[in-house]
Amino acid sequence: MQQRNQKKAYLYGLSAVLIWSTVASAFKIALGYMDPLQLLFYAVIFSSIALFAILKIQNKTAQIRQMSLKELLKCGLPGLLNPFLYYIVLFKAYDLLPAQEAQPLNYTWAITLSLLSIPLLGQKMTIRELLAILTSYLGVVVISTHGNLLDIKFSNGYGVFLALFSTIIWSLYWIMNTKSKSDPLIGLFLNFCFGLPLVAGAMLIFSGPPPMSIPAILSAAYVGFFEMGITFALWLNALKLTEKASRVSNLIFLSPFLSLILIHFILGEEILPSTLVGLLFIVGGNVIQQLGKKN
Repeated sequence: MQQRNQKKAYLYGLSAVLIWSTVASAFKIALGYMDPLQLLFYAVIFSSIALFAILKIQNKTAQIRQMSLKELLKCGLPGLLNPFLYYIVLFKAYDLLPAQEAQPLNYTWAITLSLLSIPLLGQKMTIRELLAILTSYLGVVVISTHGNLLDIKFSNGYGVFLALFSTIIWSLYWIMNTKSKSDPLIGLFLNFCFGLPLVAGAMLIFSGPPPMSIPAILSAAYVGFFEMGITFALWLNALKLTEKASRVSNLIFLSPFLSLILIHFILGEEILPSTLVGLLFIVGGNVIQQLGKKN
C-alpha cells in the first residue's frame, strides 16, 4: 500500500491546480490558430502520447495487453463522451465566449454532477445541496448577464448554453465511470484511443485537415499534454498520498481565481466585476456542497 506523504500530496495537488489555471488561456490561444475540432484532434493525439508514457513509466501497459476485447470496449466506450463530445462542446463554448465567462461556467460541473446523481444514482438531495445549487447558478446568471439581473440579456446565449451543456456531458462521463473497476489512468488512455477516430472523422467531415504551422501544433500540444494528460496523473497521485482527501480537493478552489489573473495578463481581457462576483457565488456553492460531505 502506498505510504501517505502530505507534503508530496500538496506538491502534486498544487502543481495540478497551477497547470489547470493556465488552460483557459491556452484554449483561447490555440483557438486563434484553428477551429475546435482541429484543436481537439491535435490535443487528443498529444494527450494519448502523454498518458501512454505515464503508463509505461508505471509499468501498467502490460495490463492493457492482458485485457479481453470485451474489457477494452467497455473501458473505451466512455470515450464517446470524453474526449469526443465533451471537448467539442467545451472548445466551441470557448470559441464563442470570453475566457473569463467560459471558465467559471464550466466550473459548475460539480453542481451538475450532484443534480444528475439524483435520478441516475438514486441519491437524495439535502437542504445544504439545494442551497449550494442555487448559490452556484446565481453566479452563472451574474456572469452570463454581466450583472444585469433586472434586464437579462446573455452576452452570447449559445455560448452560455454550450458551456453549461459541457458540464452535463462531463458529469455523465464520471457517473459512467463510477462502476468501472479498471485503473483510472488506463481507463482514460483507452477513452482517448476510442475517441481519436471519432474526432478525426468529425474533423475531416466538418472542418478539414488541421493547420501544420508550428504555433498551432505547439499550442495544441500544451492543451493535450497538460489539460488532458499529465495533470490527471498529478491529481491522482495527490489523492493517493494525502492523509485526508479534503486537504487536496480544497486546493481546486484556487484554480478559477488564478485562471482569471492569467486570462487578464496573457489574453488581455479586462476582468469584469460581474465575473468576480459570479465566480464567488459559484465557488461559494461548491464550498457549501463540500462542507456537507464526509471525508
